[in-house]
Amino acid sequence: MCRLFGLSGGTERIRATFWLLEAPDSLAAQSRREPDGTGLGTFEPDGTPRVDKAPLAAYQDQQFAQEAKECVSSTFIAHIRYASTGGLRPENTHPFQQHGRLFAHNGVIEDLPRLEAELGEYLSLVHGDTDSERFFALITRHIDDHDGDIAAGITSAARWTAANLPIYAINMILTTPHDLFALRYPDTHNLFVLHRAAGGPHGHRHLDQASVAGRIRVRSATLATTPAVVIASERMDEDPQWRSLHPGELLHIDRNLTAHTTIAIEHPPDYQLTLADLGHNAASQNHQLPNRPGSAPPRRR
Repeated sequence: MCRLFGLSGGTERIRATFWLLEAPDSLAAQSRREPDGTGLGTFEPDGTPRVDKAPLAAYQDQQFAQEAKECVSSTFIAHIRYASTGGLRPENTHPFQQHGRLFAHNGVIEDLPRLEAELGEYLSLVHGDTDSERFFALITRHIDDHDGDIAAGITSAARWTAANLPIYAINMILTTPHDLFALRYPDTHNLFVLHRAAGGPHGHRHLDQASVAGRIRVRSATLATTPAVVIASERMDEDPQWRSLHPGELLHIDRNLTAHTTIAIEHPPDYQLTLADLGHNAASQNHQLPNRPGSAPPRRR
């Protein structure tokens, strides 16, 4: 499965260092082939999105992913891609940018011709081959249909997708300069949130988190004195405050780091894919790691 990571400091611009690939430990080595892309999205002080990403098709791209990236932003979004749809091209590498927002997705959506037909003129926002970018364009269309209300747009787009398209998962993170949105749906993959007080549980430590299987590491000295909210595909440290989002839960972290949560979708997908329904490549990349907290087998309705 792809790996998602989001970080919000609200209105506070945080200095953080990211490594999007670290040397794999034994679990990662046993469970993962080399990733197909890495990307990091941030915002400039004036709100302009900035994306650094590369498909991992050559040694120099591996070096790109392993080098430390120091950046300053109020929100961050990072993604490690294990391709299920679309080749190794920059256009297929997350995060994607549309209308000043950044987006990354973990899962599989099928019947792309029907999705493209639903997009209408918003298909012009799509530059690559992935289901993820098309789903983002659908969200963008629904946000516009709801007069710029991002939460309402995500909810509406996700409900349409759940009712009309075969899906395995549509876990996602969307960021703006000061807001972070995360959706877990259905119960196929995990998605965790941590509301981190300044200094963490001990009250004086900087942030230093590393995912076991996703191989994302992030450090921030600023967060020794500043609170933050973290979203990740897996618990990234031993903080007991990590919480799994419920299936169908949409979480919005606003500029004040206040959490707004709703159950955006209350029922399973009408066309729930299982691993057996996916092609070999998609199935291998979306297999849940063993012994992960809160894992559950996919359902078919």
